[in-house]
Amino acid sequence: MSDDVGARLRALRTLRGISQRELAKRCGVTHSSLSLIEQGKVSPSVSSLKKILDAIPMSVGDFFTMDLESRNQVFYSAEELVDVGSGDVVFKLIGANRESRALSFMVETYPPGSDTGREMIAHQGEEAGVILEGEIEITIGAETRTLTAGEAYYFDTNVPHRFRNPGNLPCRLVSCATPARTF
Repeated sequence: MSDDVGARLRALRTLRGISQRELAKRCGVTHSSLSLIEQGKVSPSVSSLKKILDAIPMSVGDFFTMDLESRNQVFYSAEELVDVGSGDVVFKLIGANRESRALSFMVETYPPGSDTGREMIAHQGEEAGVILEGEIEITIGAETRTLTAGEAYYFDTNVPHRFRNPGNLPCRLVSCATPARTF
């Protein structure tokens, strides 16, 4: 067995949210033995490793081929959020550098009087959001409503829609849309 068995086992156990004691109890191995394996001080036999992995559950083959390191960035500072907006509206896209995104997750800022344009927007997918501060007027089809902090929306984006800040203060909201859009 390679030297990284213990580190891989610890990473997998942690990823699954299982304590050492819980895993030891599940697989019938002593807590101290499991601890020594994770520290790399003891190398488990193939049958012992299989017994431990059966309690997770995971096959030995999957254990050695799984990618425990994220290829994509997970955490982003405020400076790393990419502005994909146009005009006065700021759309800070989270995860713009990910190899593949299934959704567009953004922090949006609408200065007073700004909007997404006079023309209504329509595209395939769904969108949801929550207003953090200020107010935003949202038109979806023939329905218009002004939302304030704490209020939220969820709609099918194939229905024509428009966002506008009618207030005197900036509006900030967090939104999520599927499928991911390229900006």
